[in-house]
Amino acid sequence: MKIELLKLAHARSGDKGDTANVGVIALKDEFYPLLVREVTAEKVKEHFGAIVKGKVERFELPNLGALNFLLHESLGGGGTLSLMTDAQGKTFSTALLRMKIEIPETEASELGL
Repeated sequence: MKIELLKLAHARSGDKGDTANVGVIALKDEFYPLLVREVTAEKVKEHFGAIVKGKVERFELPNLGALNFLLHESLGGGGTLSLMTDAQGKTFSTALLRMKIEIPETEASELGL
């Protein structure tokens, strides 16, 4: 079954120059391993498509139940250079929470989804 990350996590985002920074935090401890397994740098880059021109890096923060992503070359040069509506990456967290992942129905049921 497909499920939006919104049901598994909350997120925050911001920027540093031309790089968007998105933190994804599991709503429950038992959701974290699923996030680690399914929310890869490759899938995040695919989700954002042409918006992210550079690489996507992922950092795991198991003590916080979180993943942090750096989306390089995604802000049109950054807040002072870009003509983008969101040149500081504030809405990237909401956009990432709309990403859908595929999980087996049995696992979804075990997690109460």
